[in-house]
Amino acid sequence: MAIYNNHPNYDLEIMEEKAQVAVVIVPFPAQGHLNQLLQLSCLMTSYGIPVHYLGSATHNHQAKLRINGLNPLDVVKIRFHDLPTPSFVSPPPNPDLSIKFPTHLQPSWNASMNLRQSVAEYLRDISPIVRRIIVVHDFIMAFVVQDIATIPNAESYAFNCISTFTQASIACEAIGKPFPIELHKQLPSWEGCLTDEINELVALQSGHSDIRAGDIYNTSRVIEGTYVDLLAREEIVGSRKVWAVGPILPLKVYSNSQHKCLEWLDKQGPKSVIYISFGTTVSMSDEEIKELAMGLEQSKQKFLWVLRDADKGDVFNGEVRRVELPQGFDEKTREAGMVVRDWAPQTEILAHPSTGGFMSHCGWNSCIESITMGVPIAAWPMHSDQPRNAVFVTDVLKIGIHVREWTQREKLVKASTIENIVKRLVASDEGNEIRKKAEEVAAAVRMSTEAGGVSRIEFESFIAHITR
Repeated sequence: MAIYNNHPNYDLEIMEEKAQVAVVIVPFPAQGHLNQLLQLSCLMTSYGIPVHYLGSATHNHQAKLRINGLNPLDVVKIRFHDLPTPSFVSPPPNPDLSIKFPTHLQPSWNASMNLRQSVAEYLRDISPIVRRIIVVHDFIMAFVVQDIATIPNAESYAFNCISTFTQASIACEAIGKPFPIELHKQLPSWEGCLTDEINELVALQSGHSDIRAGDIYNTSRVIEGTYVDLLAREEIVGSRKVWAVGPILPLKVYSNSQHKCLEWLDKQGPKSVIYISFGTTVSMSDEEIKELAMGLEQSKQKFLWVLRDADKGDVFNGEVRRVELPQGFDEKTREAGMVVRDWAPQTEILAHPSTGGFMSHCGWNSCIESITMGVPIAAWPMHSDQPRNAVFVTDVLKIGIHVREWTQREKLVKASTIENIVKRLVASDEGNEIRKKAEEVAAAVRMSTEAGGVSRIEFESFIAHITR
């Protein structure tokens, strides 16, 4: 069941009319992007709208395999279409690079640009049999969907997988205007965040982004209303519409895996466990892992640590590095913690009553999940939009603490720092206050998705617009 439950009654006539509108989803092939657009797809199917999810066979399979708390009965309503994609190299990540950006994924991203012809052919095939085609594409797939301009009954909307806080700061920088918050002087620079190759890929999209009719964000005005309003200004978006429809993850989290880590969490005390995960695009060096392990051991706090390399471009291709922990770590922490070596059901972990904190890279997908579940964050950003998301979580919402400042990113985070951060977050009065604040924010965010809530209203405005 999607996050918006008990939506207004739609009579049969209206439902039949909506069936004349087909939604085509075109995601970017990275886990945090695939997942958010899959969540949006489930939400749209709950309104009786047919949804078609287009991608390579590899990435469609990846998306379905990691449904992460979604109701399988919603997922089966989505029509997945495997499109031919040129083969690409899928090298392992290099954990020792000075910049943490996942350069090893670039070949798969470049290959995804070749989906343009297949997407265009698919849209032309369905154009005669539907009243309107609604293409919802990841912002980094604007190049791929550009041919909608040649299809009279098609229109497109960009789905943005980053926070409006970060996007608004980018927009202000682009038009040479100050970011209208008191923290603008504290915003991290983009130095060390991105590579020339990804900047070129993003630049490729800019020439085709103006054909879109609107922008969709996975956020709630409850937490980012100021930045949503800024992005809706005519000088930034022109005549395009902007919708803040999140959070789009399910409030009722479905346990699809019965993962061993959930069984372990069942045995722990309320709010006693710190969850450590740096997403699917970050690999830690041996030295970083050693310090993190020592810090967790020294903290003597309960922990659940997802320790795995970043995804490869093809997650089903070949072996992955098994990171070695310090000798004796498993024995010394057997009672206190659990280390998970494979993909873990993050939404289910964050929703678990035993989870009291989240040490995170601050990808927006992880941030919005943690915010919605009321779990405070120990922010350790690695690349891309993460440093600015970390500022939003810690300094704006005040529901987290910094593991390290972005200006110190090249310095090794020592075990003593890890120990201190863990204790502050899950075993101190300061941590209790932050957790209380996080729970208050979560309650407001969740309420915004209920009937009459601002996010529900925005989403139903979007539904009404595309089915007009």
